[in-house]
Amino acid sequence: MNEADSHRLASALEKLGVKHTDDAESADILVLNTCVVRQQAEDAATGYITQMKPMKQRNPDKVLGVMGCMVGVRGNSPLRRTFPWVDVFMAPSEPAPMVNWLLQRAARSLADEETSSRFALQDDGVPASATGADRRLAEHETGKRVTANVPIVFGCSHACTFCIIPFRRGVERSRPAHEIVSEVRSLVDQGVREVTLLGQIVDRYGYDLLGDAYHIRSYNPGAASGHPSQELAIDSPLVKLLRDLSAINDLQRIRFLTGHPNWMTDELLDAVHELPKVMPHIEVPVQAGNDEVLLSMKRGYTTSDYRRLIQRIRERVPNASIATDVIVGFCGETEAQFLDTYQLLEELKLDVTHLARYSTRPHTAAERNLIDDVAEDEKMRRLQVLDSQQERIVTEINAKFLDATLEILVEDRFKDKWRGRTPQNKLVFFDDDTRDWRGQLVQVKITATGPWSMQGARAG
Repeated sequence: MNEADSHRLASALEKLGVKHTDDAESADILVLNTCVVRQQAEDAATGYITQMKPMKQRNPDKVLGVMGCMVGVRGNSPLRRTFPWVDVFMAPSEPAPMVNWLLQRAARSLADEETSSRFALQDDGVPASATGADRRLAEHETGKRVTANVPIVFGCSHACTFCIIPFRRGVERSRPAHEIVSEVRSLVDQGVREVTLLGQIVDRYGYDLLGDAYHIRSYNPGAASGHPSQELAIDSPLVKLLRDLSAINDLQRIRFLTGHPNWMTDELLDAVHELPKVMPHIEVPVQAGNDEVLLSMKRGYTTSDYRRLIQRIRERVPNASIATDVIVGFCGETEAQFLDTYQLLEELKLDVTHLARYSTRPHTAAERNLIDDVAEDEKMRRLQVLDSQQERIVTEINAKFLDATLEILVEDRFKDKWRGRTPQNKLVFFDDDTRDWRGQLVQVKITATGPWSMQGARAG
């Protein structure tokens, strides 16, 4: 999501005549886009903002901006007091403060109708700067960028006890489908061939647009199945959006993340299987493999629910790869509870496990009501145990692709090799100097496999 926000800001700045540079020191405008989902990320952001101060001292005309979850949606007065050398603070997904500040500095009227309509917040809280008609790639990426991230749901209303996202990015707000389709068409016209639809709970896309009655009859938190009813008479909003996007000429691939187990319906899985452009790669975080920890996290499902979900995915999308997220060292997590997570991952053998050590975040329920009582060195040990386990598991999974011919979408050139991904999001490198393969679908025979990538040679 932060990457998508950064691209959107770059596009907005270029409309003002600003050009991109790779050199932060010489830049006239320098913006740091921040993440605070974990303490380590917030510490890194704070450190870089501090490093920006001497840049401002050396060049007082340099414009410094801070964007993203460190700023949040609830005001930035404390940040202004702490970092007075920063000129502009921007909430997530909203470039308007920087644009307006630059226009003011240039003595241009903010009453300009086009600018105000482009960047003003809409009544429903979705940034107008997120509308599809205005989405242009930055000049240095036009014709070179093969993949692009497209936010479709802003914020989150689920409020897991550990998560700061609802506080920093606000409540769940879905973008109208026609704006998303317009944006994707614009990106495809600029050379993009794959889009990833983004949301904190992406499989809840559009439910907020359908009204409370739909919420009540489509989701029963106490249901044994742990996911919405399958007796809906209409396509879910995300399924309908996937069908609409699949009709766009020259768009070759569609992905979406991150899902939530409670909303990964059979209807959505069937759409992944039936729509050729929708890639068979499903991200559904489990976060922990112990029911007591999941309850403490307020995740809304059990480990048995999650096992059934993985079974449903594999039945309905047989060639799917599955990714998950896991937090180790959550408040009160015992060694036995950690080993339950280890055993669950050993049993399910998922393709990707994103690992994180728990860190208390301000304004969360965990900060108010729970105690972060697992030692940091123990959190690191547990993370390393799962990291080694996952490396072994994915090494075994990827070894099955040796000598197979796979279709990859070539994204770019990296260290003298072409780089791309399979439909299952497996990273593949291959040598071929006969032409520019960027943005092309290429058949590659796999000649070597490893846990994090594979090597191959162009077939045919």
